[in-house]
Amino acid sequence: MASMDASTVPLPGLPARRAQARDEAVRAAVAQGLVGPAAPVAGLLDVAGIRASAAAVRAAFDAVTAPGTPVLHAFAVKATPLVPVLRLLHEAGMGAEVASPGELALARAAGVSPARTVLDSPAKTGAELREALALGIAVNADNAQELARLDTLVTSAPTRSPLGIRVNPQIGAGSIGALSTATATSKFGVALRDEGAHDWLVRAYLDRPWLTRLHTHSGSQGVPLELMAQGVRAVYELAEEINAAAGRQQIDTLDIGGGLPVNFGSDEDLPDHATYAKLLAETVPGLFDGRYGLVTEFGRSLLAKHGITLARVEYAKETGGRPIALTHAGVQVATRTVYMPGSWPLRVVAYDAEGRPKSGPGVAQDIAGPACFAGDLLAENRELPLLEAGDYAAALDTGAYCFAHHYSYNSLARPGIYGFTTTPEGVRFATVREPQAIEDIVAESGGAHRGALTGL
Repeated sequence: MASMDASTVPLPGLPARRAQARDEAVRAAVAQGLVGPAAPVAGLLDVAGIRASAAAVRAAFDAVTAPGTPVLHAFAVKATPLVPVLRLLHEAGMGAEVASPGELALARAAGVSPARTVLDSPAKTGAELREALALGIAVNADNAQELARLDTLVTSAPTRSPLGIRVNPQIGAGSIGALSTATATSKFGVALRDEGAHDWLVRAYLDRPWLTRLHTHSGSQGVPLELMAQGVRAVYELAEEINAAAGRQQIDTLDIGGGLPVNFGSDEDLPDHATYAKLLAETVPGLFDGRYGLVTEFGRSLLAKHGITLARVEYAKETGGRPIALTHAGVQVATRTVYMPGSWPLRVVAYDAEGRPKSGPGVAQDIAGPACFAGDLLAENRELPLLEAGDYAAALDTGAYCFAHHYSYNSLARPGIYGFTTTPEGVRFATVREPQAIEDIVAESGGAHRGALTGL
């Protein structure tokens, strides 16, 4: 088995170094005007951290996989659908897992080749399937009706696309029901334990020699690693059964999805990819013996820790005896946190008007967003040094989904996003996405068609 080299072994003191880089980046962002009165909210991405995460996931699986095994780590584009991020990951050896025509376009714009792209979605149109097969992109069929569409397309035109079926192992839910993809009634994949489903799956492969992959995705935030490993084992055992029935290695690749949970309580990477890979090797040893190629689809666990949402405190007041810091970051960037704070709590760090960490006693206070409803809170009754007008609140671990799920409530603009690196000479920034201009909001809201309804 391959071993990790010194550049990819987790080093002691990572949380302290991560916090130091964050503090330097926040102060530089304020000093350089990336955030301030004219741009009261911005996203920051730690480029070195992203590179380190990509190296760590590769090293974790190299350590348990037989030499020469083909392994594709396909980043789940939905987590951070930004072309410069996808390009950075591409150059760090990652592919792309896409779930829509838009995500596919982003991956292609970033330079990700079709051979390193996987298309997953429970509702692919005929046009999406035709495009994928014409390009040679791997496709995982979600259900029997989609498989019937593939039958027609494969018959009508040859394709280089590796094709498979997504299976729901029905192993149960984690602590967040809305994100549990392997429950008895999940909308994803063919339910393995439903009556007749197992036999149907075996027959589907035996009747179609061009089906060479099996796919599952049983993990996500709130799902224990042991449950994720059980889902992978169920699909591995199904692949072994199908290959035995076929009398050959028909299924040559297992796509085990992603979904590694993220620790939102500290700067520690817990659990890490190495822990998960070792657990898989113990639970499903045959997965790594070289007979099967592997595909992974990690997203949140690669990017979350490397993002900061930095918001200026516009006003500070007190209501009912509780201080409230009114900022420009709320539901539009942290939608899940605002609507499900118990499942998606975010750490918040207080900085002064110059971007320096604030000191002082902790004061229970609300960190509120700009949207016009009472629940628009990044944090409620959180103890921090008291925030004042002109200070900054930094929501941590927002590198995944928070820069993807902009929620246009109140027609709030999408914030600018900037990548950063820290050097002895200072902090360098690069624009990942420009702040959204007001005229762009008008345009996407039908500004060019203002009289469209008055003449009807």
